Amino acid sequence: MGALYFIRHGQASFGAEDYDQLSERGFVQARVLGESLRARLPKVDAVVTGTMRRHQQTAESCLAGLGLDLPPRRMAGFNEFDHNELVVKHMPRYASHAALVQDLAATPDPRRTFQELFTAAVARWVGGEHDADYVEPWPTFQARCVGALDALLRELGTSKTALVFTSGGTITALCQHLMHIPSEYAFRLNWTLANCGITKVIYSERGRYLSSLNEHGHFEGAHRDLITYR
Repeated sequence: MGALYFIRHGQASFGAEDYDQLSERGFVQARVLGESLRARLPKVDAVVTGTMRRHQQTAESCLAGLGLDLPPRRMAGFNEFDHNELVVKHMPRYASHAALVQDLAATPDPRRTFQELFTAAVARWVGGEHDADYVEPWPTFQARCVGALDALLRELGTSKTALVFTSGGTITALCQHLMHIPSEYAFRLNWTLANCGITKVIYSERGRYLSSLNEHGHFEGAHRDLITYR
């Protein structure tokens, strides 16, 4: 029996023009995660990341905490969807990042307001009625993520353990595929995924199965201030 540990990246730079950069808390989250994995994973056969900076930064900090010197392999198939495109297709005014920042700043709770906006943008994307509007429609994104999973398993072979540093949308698409969740409900999973949470997929010649979802007990108790969702 092999195991893939899909790790959502650490907290990124919410509100910045370049979201693809870990915050200071994001680096700490990744290191604490790595330290928690020392006893749990005495042997890791492979490390994989998407090609996004936040994936690579999370991997570097986590591996340092884990004390593992294993060069990550980059696989673009595990990249996140383009959240900026989704927002702009839903609200064209926000092609200007300054306009988005200005509108959010004028609300009592910018994070909550953005989440409501983003939820609506994702619903439009997943709904299927506007697929032609997107560079990567939801079905294409799903197929890309599942294709990356298939390719990784072929490369690993039997009974291996791998860490995969990726994003919440990718983990959502894989869970949706493994659990046969209707697309309209898939993102109910996404909204609950903690930064540097772990989703475990086990595999054998009989198939691949979701073993655990969004584990983040390493942040409970003394590290509860490290629990974030964006």
